[in-house]
Amino acid sequence: MSEEHDATRRMLLAAFAGLTLTKLSINTAVASPKNIQSHNGVLVVYFSRSGNTRVLAGVIHRTLNATIFEIEPENAYPEDYFATVEQAKQQRDQGVKPALKHMVADMERYQTVYLGHPVWGASMPPVVQSFLASHNLENKKIIPFITHGGYGTGDCTDVLARLAPHSQLEQPLVMECDQERKTTETVTNWLASLKI
Repeated sequence: MSEEHDATRRMLLAAFAGLTLTKLSINTAVASPKNIQSHNGVLVVYFSRSGNTRVLAGVIHRTLNATIFEIEPENAYPEDYFATVEQAKQQRDQGVKPALKHMVADMERYQTVYLGHPVWGASMPPVVQSFLASHNLENKKIIPFITHGGYGTGDCTDVLARLAPHSQLEQPLVMECDQERKTTETVTNWLASLKI
């Protein structure tokens, strides 16, 4: 892949992420400890850097009328893509689980957790591992939705099984994300097929 193609892809992803943020800020209440509300025991938890996973989370949130919570590190990842990749690689190699900006204070209210994240370095991002390690998910149903840029899910399923050993883990939705329309249609059809 040429450097020119990489630069164009990063620029388009950045633009797409900005549009996604604008759209979802109107249609959803991105949860912080102050605005979490639950009516049906379903929580959508996600981490997204480029905006792709945020789109899936928004579709699930709106379709199921669920609570939504964004996983954020206490210290934000760098704006620069390559700096973020390097920091995430160091965290992974050193087993670092970064501190979280917010926690879900009332996790016991939720029976089902949709967990969304991208794949970083063939694994689950360290900040998502922090979320799993710092919240009690015992006896909860966890339904993953995973985005990747073309290289698959790596060891994400194994990491989730290790960090949530007493949870009921469902088959994940796995998407190579590049089109919002395709993303929305795929997630909506997947939700309809679950019959949960």
